[in-house]
Amino acid sequence: MRLGRRGLPILVAVVIALTAVPALAAVALTRVSTDPYTNTASQHQTEVEPDTFSFGSTIVSAFQVGRVFGGGSANIGWAASVDGGQNWTNGFLPGTTGVANPTGPFSAISDPAVAYDRRHNVWLISSLGIRSNGINQVVTSRSTNGGLTWSNPVATSTTGNPDKNWIACDNTTTSPFYGNCYTEWDNTADGNRIKMQTSSNGGQTWGPARNTGDNATGLGGQPLVRPNGTVLVPTDNANQSQIRSFRSIDGGASWRATVLVSSVSRHTVAGGLRTSPLPSAEMDAAGTAYVVWQDCRFRSSCASNDIVMSKSTSETTWGSVTRVPIDATSSTVDHFIPGIGVDRSTSGASARIGLTYYYYPTAACTSTTCQLNVGFLSSTNGGASWSVATNVTGPMTLSWLANTSQGRMVGDYISTSVPSGGRAWPTFAVATVPSGGLFHEAMNVPTGGLPVSGGTARASAAGVVVAGPTAAAQRAPAVTRH
Repeated sequence: MRLGRRGLPILVAVVIALTAVPALAAVALTRVSTDPYTNTASQHQTEVEPDTFSFGSTIVSAFQVGRVFGGGSANIGWAASVDGGQNWTNGFLPGTTGVANPTGPFSAISDPAVAYDRRHNVWLISSLGIRSNGINQVVTSRSTNGGLTWSNPVATSTTGNPDKNWIACDNTTTSPFYGNCYTEWDNTADGNRIKMQTSSNGGQTWGPARNTGDNATGLGGQPLVRPNGTVLVPTDNANQSQIRSFRSIDGGASWRATVLVSSVSRHTVAGGLRTSPLPSAEMDAAGTAYVVWQDCRFRSSCASNDIVMSKSTSETTWGSVTRVPIDATSSTVDHFIPGIGVDRSTSGASARIGLTYYYYPTAACTSTTCQLNVGFLSSTNGGASWSVATNVTGPMTLSWLANTSQGRMVGDYISTSVPSGGRAWPTFAVATVPSGGLFHEAMNVPTGGLPVSGGTARASAAGVVVAGPTAAAQRAPAVTRH
């Protein structure tokens, strides 16, 4: 399918002032991007599925712009701040689709993920290029000036039919693999076979696609790099009934077999909203890995989801699953699509964590009555206890959101970044009432960031494990989620 007309005006990156857009809750928001396109294949004005990464005082986010019902978007947008979130510059990747400037080979593009390569001083956005012939490709866009301008994309995958890519780099100067970057994706032409590729030159070229040691299938993996250079990749299995992980100890030359993190107990989010238990993962300064996902095991009859967490310090074993104590297990709230951020200058019992998520105040709702909100809470002791949750924005009605073949969409994932010693910076989709035949769903950040504070709400591993939804998930087929 064509994404629209060529010859659109040149889109110049603009600096967005710190003017907070009207928020429906107590937290002021700054809009950092808006869909500018008019191509007929997309739904306008929509922006969905953001990722973020921070290093030093620079924060970079990337997201889909102009969502296409059947998959992907008109282009990938980006928003960058080089002064710790005080001011933002935004724009759209070149060389991707027919609406990009210059235009590119893909009919749509999806699944943006952001990384920074400290050794080569380059920012990277990994994306999934979608072709009209159905054969897709992972590509990497590069920025050498703090995310303020971007190159045409570089081919990353050269075989298979990829989906759900992610990217991370080794930024520890003492690591034996300092400067390596790692891209994960799954091959939908081979049952969602997990693939890993490595670059050692700042994302300019990429090595062969390698399988895990047990030829595992899965999707949504998020590579993490420990200070010793070991790469750890938490991921869903192919039918999203388990969270698993695997590792490389030789800089991506080979990958070990997957190990179990946890089974998944899955409550279907009401209203036809597009969600799934994809993991969100981060690493602290000492090499402890944190992974969170939506899960209903702590709720009676699996009536709604909590956000749950598991941690690993050993690379091969994971701790018990704990419930992030956003509210009581007797509440009616349904929590989903989490994005975790960890201050990478902290670790262990002093690790600073920010967690952003979407939620319904009442799980038992319909497509016309569900009220979608964004929430946030934080921890200063590695997730042992948490602050009181903040309602960041909402409510939003589901009909305000871009529609897709898998439901109304804010994103299959979101992300939170916590710069060293600083406040938390999530990027998320906020929608208001459509008008004039257009949606109004755009990317926002909390004005000034969100405080990372401790609290007394204790995480707990006690709860009811409900077997039914997990068993149903185990019978589910492999999925494609671009």
